[in-house]
Amino acid sequence: MSAHLAIINPKSPQNMGSILRAAGCYQAQSIRYTGERYARAKAFQTDTKNVQSVIEVKHVDEIINDDTDVTLQKVAVELVEGATPLPNFVHPNNALYIFGPEDGSIEQNVVDKCDHIVYIPTLGCMNLAATVNVLLYDRLSKTTQMPTDDEVILKSRDTNNRTKAK
Repeated sequence: MSAHLAIINPKSPQNMGSILRAAGCYQAQSIRYTGERYARAKAFQTDTKNVQSVIEVKHVDEIINDDTDVTLQKVAVELVEGATPLPNFVHPNNALYIFGPEDGSIEQNVVDKCDHIVYIPTLGCMNLAATVNVLLYDRLSKTTQMPTDDEVILKSRDTNNRTKAK
């Protein structure tokens, strides 16, 4: 199973930092992005877990590469009429999740190339980084790889956290 993220022209360094952290937490295999705004925002050093050293983060000209993405199901995550609500969506084993920019939408020509279109049923649109987190959590929660013991807690918690449940 593999999850890859594609972000169209991300703007906010804070959002990209949160997306990088989510990609690390939920073990995404790669992140690609278009546009030039993130290149300028990288100077803000919002990747607090240094995910870029573990996960490929790559600038691309086209968000979907017809030659190399043939094994990935393309999933647009957008408020699009006719889209599937996320709670009803069955995630493909190998997916490229495509997210639009903070200040726009995924263009129709990209949506037309997608195998699936999903949306998170909220009132109003969510922040980009929050959307990525919710999508990746939903993917994890619907798999058999969902951790159920304390091992993941011991590996993941902050070094100052020694709290235990009764």
